[in-house]
Amino acid sequence: MSYFPMFIELKNRRCLVVGGGRIALHKVKVLEDFGAAVTVAAPEILPEIRERADVICREKKFDLADLDGQELVVAATNDAKLNSRISEACRRAGIPVNAVDQMQDCDFIFPAYLKEGEVVAAFSSGGQSPALTQYLKEQMRPVMTPLLGELAARLGEIRELVRRRTRSESERKRIYQELLRETLERESVFSGEEAEETIQKITGGNEDDGQTEKIES
Repeated sequence: MSYFPMFIELKNRRCLVVGGGRIALHKVKVLEDFGAAVTVAAPEILPEIRERADVICREKKFDLADLDGQELVVAATNDAKLNSRISEACRRAGIPVNAVDQMQDCDFIFPAYLKEGEVVAAFSSGGQSPALTQYLKEQMRPVMTPLLGELAARLGEIRELVRRRTRSESERKRIYQELLRETLERESVFSGEEAEETIQKITGGNEDDGQTEKIES
């Protein structure tokens, strides 16, 4: 059965990784990439994990108290039975859990992904083939450039102003499509003046309550 591709906010949310090896290190890096507050619990933890300034390390065997206050858990030990036990405890506590390479013990899976600023492209085969998802990731890599991250940030900055300056969803859609096209064609993000020209062209100079608010460059 395929997984529903739900994107969730992890910034400053408490996430526990049980395990201190290479697989755990990879999961820690992914969670940190999305701003999570990561704790690692394991009897032995790699120096590469312990040296990460924002990661809390507990060099100890897992116990149920480690779940207290956690909002997401990754069971990344080399003990399948322990991973299953962690999964069962998380499910009883209502905490989403991922048990590495144990699909039956997972509430969610980690996709292959590309990230530029706030733009994220993720790929999943439902856990069937990591090789396939890595292939899709590499195929998408030339498209996911830093320019897209910059463009998303710029469009976010003018979003509320565009909403006020337009009369319909179709006008807003045309404005964003035009700004996207222009940015990709010349490979640089539009200026405030250029955004203003596009809005004026598509809306016919429609004003917001009689006053035209200018866009900052």
